[in-house]
Amino acid sequence: MDVSEASAVCGTVLDAVEEAVVADRRVLETVLTGVLARGHVLLEDVPGTGKTLTARSFATALGLSFNRIQFTPDLLPGDITGSHVYREESGEFEFAEGPVFANVVLADEINRAPPKTQAALLEAMSEKQVSADGTTYALPEPFFVIATQNPIEEEGTFTLPEAQRDRFVLKTSLGYPDHEGARRIIDRRADRTTRTPDPRAVLDGDRVVELQAAVESIAVDDAIREYVIELGRATREDDRVEVGVSPRGIQRLFEVARARALVAGREYVVPDDVKAVVRETFAHRLVLTAEATVQDVDPAAVVETTMDRIEVPAVAAADD
Repeated sequence: MDVSEASAVCGTVLDAVEEAVVADRRVLETVLTGVLARGHVLLEDVPGTGKTLTARSFATALGLSFNRIQFTPDLLPGDITGSHVYREESGEFEFAEGPVFANVVLADEINRAPPKTQAALLEAMSEKQVSADGTTYALPEPFFVIATQNPIEEEGTFTLPEAQRDRFVLKTSLGYPDHEGARRIIDRRADRTTRTPDPRAVLDGDRVVELQAAVESIAVDDAIREYVIELGRATREDDRVEVGVSPRGIQRLFEVARARALVAGREYVVPDDVKAVVRETFAHRLVLTAEATVQDVDPAAVVETTMDRIEVPAVAAADD
């Protein structure tokens, strides 16, 4: 699949998702870039903004299997991964797959699960496999997690470990709909007999892998590669940051920038691609100092400062 065809397919997928989800298209593009970059996406928002519908709509539009896991404090690792069960008819133990065995897994309110359960999900996210009783089982391909968490409710929640936050290629939020969007929601509910529009499938699941492969053909100029590296390095030099962006985070920014260029229909990355996704890629990876945390410093503000400090490279579009 070449870049122009892949970009057209991405547009069709976004159109299909928009038929069911009332959200800013730019946010939906961000979620799609995470999928194309072979990563996982964290949606942080208040209840009722459509996070679950968004995840389900993307799975349907992409022609992929979907499972939702409601995370709770008493959720056990086996409740996610599955476990061996005794089959009386065969007299043997067989592995019963858990809900993580799907192409798209919605980890709803992910920060409500205890650390041991988080560790089981971390293996699935990082290795695309799960372990049960000493045996590993491969997860479907493609596989990605769309996780949600409520930023304003802390009772009964557990802070996501740094290693797990680092596995999310992007963190974004749907936000509240504008006036036009809110009116669309009201109009849909005006007639109680009218169902919310179901998303339509526009792709066969196998073609998602082709879309992801098309990202690998996107060219990235040396100057932009240096720009990505410098942005990551600068986060480690900020006095408000205890732990800056890791090499994995820098690599993720590179991958997401290429995915964004593909969605835009370009065969090369421009600086605006990097600037458009650096906040969503870097902010959740930063560990602030105790002083900065007490002062309620926003990690996104640190990324903004970083962007102001690093000179944007001049890259000619004549590379095409």
